[in-house]
Amino acid sequence: MKIYTKPELIEKLKEIAKMGWVPNARHGNHGGIGNTLEDLLGIDENNLPIPNAAEWELKTQRAATTSLTTLFHTEPSPRAVKFVPQVLLPLYGWKHEESGKKYGKGEMSFRQTIHGHNPSDRGFIVKIDRSEKKILISFDSSKVAIKHKKWLNSVKKRVGNLNELEPQPYWGFDDLEHKAGTKLLNCFYVQAEVKKEKDKEFYCYSSVLMLQKFSFEGFLKALEDAKILIDFDARTGHNHGTKFRLRQDCLPMLYEKVTKII
Repeated sequence: MKIYTKPELIEKLKEIAKMGWVPNARHGNHGGIGNTLEDLLGIDENNLPIPNAAEWELKTQRAATTSLTTLFHTEPSPRAVKFVPQVLLPLYGWKHEESGKKYGKGEMSFRQTIHGHNPSDRGFIVKIDRSEKKILISFDSSKVAIKHKKWLNSVKKRVGNLNELEPQPYWGFDDLEHKAGTKLLNCFYVQAEVKKEKDKEFYCYSSVLMLQKFSFEGFLKALEDAKILIDFDARTGHNHGTKFRLRQDCLPMLYEKVTKII
């Protein structure tokens, strides 16, 4: 396997960009952009052969995609309570669309993708308390859309009031900074344009950024600006986990140093 210094890797990425359109090396594989780039670099999958490789990774993404990237999974505190299955789902959930069909009768759902810019149509929003060093989930019944009035009435019956969540689920800054910092390593962030010809995908590696040193303040700003979203996905039978997810083109916000290679 080829071993690169960082300057050599940068030069190789520039060469690959100059190649223009290259065919998907793993036909039918959704990870084709990353796999094809690894093949062009002559490296093993998920193994970046450079000095201090444990601190670096290669990230690839389709240019102009609208899909969200999952950064990591982490459940909120207080840890003494399994907050999603024990509080949000039974008290603030609603009937699952497959209740009595795919799932048993009475199956409940709590699926919300929320951020700090404005509330969801069910009144949930992310709030950042810098003095207490917490990222909180807040509920404001006055922000619930008219179409969810029946659900809101059912919440009042279950909870007894329509006040703020008590206790509020949260993530402490220190814990979350450690979690994010171990996941968001320094990286070469490569974006590729995609086209199809006769059911074959082709990629053009058109943008390369070198991103260094995770910025927790940038992370908080991305949450406030709806660039990072918190995704709850639970039903009675299974909690799929709480995810922090990122919008397209926003990864550079999360680093202190951004160097444009291409």
